[in-house]
Amino acid sequence: MIHDNKLARIGFASRKVFGCELFRDGCSAHSFRPMSISTITAASSLSPQLQSTYSQPRFQVISSSSLRDRRDLPTLPPPIIGPEKLITGSGDIEKFAADHLAVHKKGLFRKNVSVRDMLSWSKDSLNKPMLPFVDKSLKKESCNLFRLLQIYMGDRKCKPDMTCNGVALDICTIGWNKPVLRDELYLDLCKQTTENPKKESLRRGWELLAICLYFFPPSPKLQPHLEGYIRRHRDPSLHFSEIGKWPIHVQVSHYATVSAKRLSRIGIGGRRPARKPSYEEIEQARLQIFRPSMFGNTLEEIMSVQRERFPHRKLPWIQTTLSEEVLRLQGASTEGIFRVPADVDEVNSLKCKLDQWELGAVSDAHVPASLIKLWYRELYEPLIPDHLYEECVRHCTDPDICVSIVHRLPELNKLVLCYLIRFLQIFSQPEVVTSTKMDAGNLSMVMAPNCLRCTATDPRVIFENTRKEMAFLRTLIQNLDTGFMEGVV
Repeated sequence: MIHDNKLARIGFASRKVFGCELFRDGCSAHSFRPMSISTITAASSLSPQLQSTYSQPRFQVISSSSLRDRRDLPTLPPPIIGPEKLITGSGDIEKFAADHLAVHKKGLFRKNVSVRDMLSWSKDSLNKPMLPFVDKSLKKESCNLFRLLQIYMGDRKCKPDMTCNGVALDICTIGWNKPVLRDELYLDLCKQTTENPKKESLRRGWELLAICLYFFPPSPKLQPHLEGYIRRHRDPSLHFSEIGKWPIHVQVSHYATVSAKRLSRIGIGGRRPARKPSYEEIEQARLQIFRPSMFGNTLEEIMSVQRERFPHRKLPWIQTTLSEEVLRLQGASTEGIFRVPADVDEVNSLKCKLDQWELGAVSDAHVPASLIKLWYRELYEPLIPDHLYEECVRHCTDPDICVSIVHRLPELNKLVLCYLIRFLQIFSQPEVVTSTKMDAGNLSMVMAPNCLRCTATDPRVIFENTRKEMAFLRTLIQNLDTGFMEGVV
């Protein structure tokens, strides 16, 4: 049982409510099942085969024993904190609400609803949006959005054909297609995770907040206030090793930490662009809350993810694994390697498997070749840091300066880049080029955008620098001595 002060800290009502959630199963019309902490990582505890066909007939609960039996999820390390400051805002969500929310009235005498009540959990639907929209279609859609949110959180009955990921996809698709509704969505989530008396509903609300922040940010006006709300619920000192035994306040703190990180990276000042939601991406956004991905993070974070499995490795496991897979599948004799795109579904399937430390059955060298380009491109911070970018393009054809830049890189960046150059040097050999039609120039053309990132916004500067980026990488392929990388993994 959670102590009262912790309940108060995470927004629970003072009374303790240990509810049950309504589930529909395939046999009976309705049944009640007790809440289980294992719902946190329900999809994570599925086998890879089930994950690929996960249809979610209803919002299922997996027994805690099945979670504890998983060898790949025995414990969860503290959430990975990037080099950037997670929460910088000092905004107050209540102040934002007082200044921007629409006036809601209630009762026979039509008294104004207080800001506190507006921002507190409700079992009822909203008959008008939180924000003062003028467009009638937006008013209607915002109320529908709130109903979908209630369905996801288990506070509203759902239709038999609805799934957890399907409802999340509907919510995120609305936010993606209509940016004007994003603030409404985030305010709804703040409302439904404040003074929520139902543990599972509260958990799902925070889960949905983290999922939404995977795809799009709030407006610049709301961001500092949302940051402040999230900061209130974070407690970095909390760390319980066994996920299946986490009390609710630890769950909320973890969701808040993940939400803070995602907001800092997709919001103002972040490097990550908004992305269009899909069913597969929704699944990944949810799973990665508890199983950090090897894609889209910094090199330091990726090394931290693999430290428990490969404590002595100096290079990212995913980098060496994909590189070796390209060679194993005869990539050195495949025409157009790194240039010809692979089947998107195969690439996404392999990406999901690698995030589970598995290498699926692949028969086409273009698949790992496309995925390794994606891995370099999705690094949160570029392989060559921004502060060295101008020097790279300014001296892109000078071998001595280009090599000296490499040796001035942070040690991890240097090792990863030198491994890549050594790998590309294999493909630049004349006998290999005869088969692949990919010489040093072509290799640099497809790989340079994955290693260097132009920070300019002027299209003319970007276009001119593209040529220089290619020249820089070509110079390294032709002149960098990578002999010291032999045997380094």
